[in-house]
Amino acid sequence: MNNINCLLIDDEVKLTNSLAFTLGEAGIDCIEANDGTSGLQAAITHTPDLIILDVRLPDIPGLEILEQLKAKMSDTPIIMISAHGDTKDAVKAMKVGASDYLTKPFDVDELILMIQETISKKQLKNEVQYLRKIHSSSGNIIGESPAMKTLIKSVGRIAQSKAKTILLLGETGVGKAVIAREIHNRSGHPELPFIEINCAALPEELMEAELFGVEKGAYTGAASKRAGLVEIANQGTLFLDEIGELSMKLQAKLLTLLESWIYRPVGSSREKRADIRVIAATNRDLEQNVLNGTFRKDLFFRLNIMPIEIPRLIDRGDDIWLLVTYFAETLANREGCPPIRFTQQVQQIFAEYKWPGNVREIKNLVERLTILYPGQEICLDQLPNEFLHLNGETPNSINDTLETAEKDLILRVLNECKGKKGLTAEKLGISRHALKRRIQRLGIE
Repeated sequence: MNNINCLLIDDEVKLTNSLAFTLGEAGIDCIEANDGTSGLQAAITHTPDLIILDVRLPDIPGLEILEQLKAKMSDTPIIMISAHGDTKDAVKAMKVGASDYLTKPFDVDELILMIQETISKKQLKNEVQYLRKIHSSSGNIIGESPAMKTLIKSVGRIAQSKAKTILLLGETGVGKAVIAREIHNRSGHPELPFIEINCAALPEELMEAELFGVEKGAYTGAASKRAGLVEIANQGTLFLDEIGELSMKLQAKLLTLLESWIYRPVGSSREKRADIRVIAATNRDLEQNVLNGTFRKDLFFRLNIMPIEIPRLIDRGDDIWLLVTYFAETLANREGCPPIRFTQQVQQIFAEYKWPGNVREIKNLVERLTILYPGQEICLDQLPNEFLHLNGETPNSINDTLETAEKDLILRVLNECKGKKGLTAEKLGISRHALKRRIQRLGIE
């Protein structure tokens, strides 16, 4: 309750003096005003966290003051106090926007408890508004590289479209969840539900109940009826991360949902209708999984109507430093310290490093360094071991050699096939889509 500023507006001077003293001992700083005019002025001057207002004042009725205060500072909670005969006015005050009211004479402990609850509600409301602002804001994608500018344009167009199924493709850590959230936010209705689940997080029987809901007694442990995520996401977005991990049985049920938008909860004989957008994501090559028999071909085609390929961090150029700076600022704010800085040597190493964990690896590294060395300039010996080899032979040199060989092979076959990608893919023994991904990854023009 420390640092709470309260404005007392009541014409009884002894009462305001007594309340100011008692509330002060409870850690609540009070400002006193003994008429409506001075009360309004004090509210504007001091912008208190909370106002306690008497219904009856000598110059301006309390209800009129309440209306003026709510018009000027609608987020400030106001507790009304009234005499026994003013109960009707107190009820009117609640309709106008008062947070609560007390009838005189009242117990000061009751007032303190009411203040605590009112401030807690205000803080919770502010937190909810802040989180909604974060989740609904566009511009959460950090990047200025050509690859990211192309991606951002695609996200905007797809988000505004009527597409009901979207497939996000990319390596682990590239930010598939961020892109899914951005599509939802730019859909025009960011206030609607955005529900996320990792398809590898639960065993098959629990995953089915989690997705589609369950009737009471459907299986051992189903003690009550429970809505599934499909129902909870109604009119909004359901994000299925790691879709490649879904069992064949659940793939069949998901396909039914995507084709008819009808599903049946576990243990129920009644069908339900879904009104949702489904965004699926994977770091797997689903085409290869189809060939291996671990992913349904019909489900892949249904999901692949609107694919979005998210580039690797190594293909995003100067975005690496933009992300490092962004996370340094963000995590410093979270930890309450100045942001870390980096020597020129470290900046050069970051530019040369392959970042196999992509954006997630940058965030994890900056978070670790922020906690260990708050506000400091980071030099080479403060980096993890994987960065220390970059001055000589690197652990990535073998990968570099393999990538060079792969690039040379693709270029040679492309030349033989006169640039025809379908024929090139056939000669290489891979799908056209897989060839496209390799061309993008290797930077082949």
